Amino acid sequence: MLLDLKPITQIDSMIPEHITNRKGARSFKDLNSEVIEYLNKGLVETANLMEWLAVDQLKLLKRILDEFNKSHWFDSFYEAVLNQKKPSANSNTKVIGATFTQLTNDSEIIDYLSNHRSDVPRCWAAQYYGAIEMSITERLHTMKPFAADTHFGVREVAIFAAKEYIIQDLDQAIMIFSNWTKNPDENVRRYAVEATRPIGVWTKKIDDLKESPEKAIDILEPLKSDTSKYVKDSLGNWLNDASKTRPDWVQKVCSRWQKESSTKDTAYIIKKALRTINK
Repeated sequence: MLLDLKPITQIDSMIPEHITNRKGARSFKDLNSEVIEYLNKGLVETANLMEWLAVDQLKLLKRILDEFNKSHWFDSFYEAVLNQKKPSANSNTKVIGATFTQLTNDSEIIDYLSNHRSDVPRCWAAQYYGAIEMSITERLHTMKPFAADTHFGVREVAIFAAKEYIIQDLDQAIMIFSNWTKNPDENVRRYAVEATRPIGVWTKKIDDLKESPEKAIDILEPLKSDTSKYVKDSLGNWLNDASKTRPDWVQKVCSRWQKESSTKDTAYIIKKALRTINK
């Protein structure tokens, strides 16, 4: 074992119930200092986006580096984070992940981050793999466990970490993702859709799919009656993105799906897909 840590069950027994069962704060002013302390120690996952944004990643990183007996690495991370032109929680995860690639290729360290009880180190691990040179096939295979992560933040960072490479090798990525649509895990199916959204949220646009959304039909088609709301929302948003540049194509697809599938799931997706067109 790399680290001599207390078993998770023992750590869990030390965390008060009001921390474990909390609801995430709705605003920064509602953030609880006790919760922030647990987050910055890496003892609990963030409960929502507000908490995720509030984590002091450098403070958490320092604690983890001490566990590795690598506290001498901290200055490299601190300098990298400080030198950003526009630092943010998301860019900090990217910089920290990339800095790990410069300092180590120790699989035990990266595995520890990848399986940490806190979601934030798992985000660093996703960005670590995002910064390593590899083929799109290898990259998406490596990113798949993060796409399947139980935490929303890790799943989103897994998109950020792979998006540029997906754009660069779009045809191959679409072929790979078309197989992901058969995965029993809704998180994996959703990732295949969300990672290829033509416009998306907080990520680079995919101009090729804005102009030719039909290229991704092998991802969209198998999911037109998916029962998962998580997948349905992503698929509806994908088509709504495409409707802003190719409304003709989106209308045609939705019209065909309406005839082919009478499920409430398809109806939900179509309504979400056409919301801009039907304004």
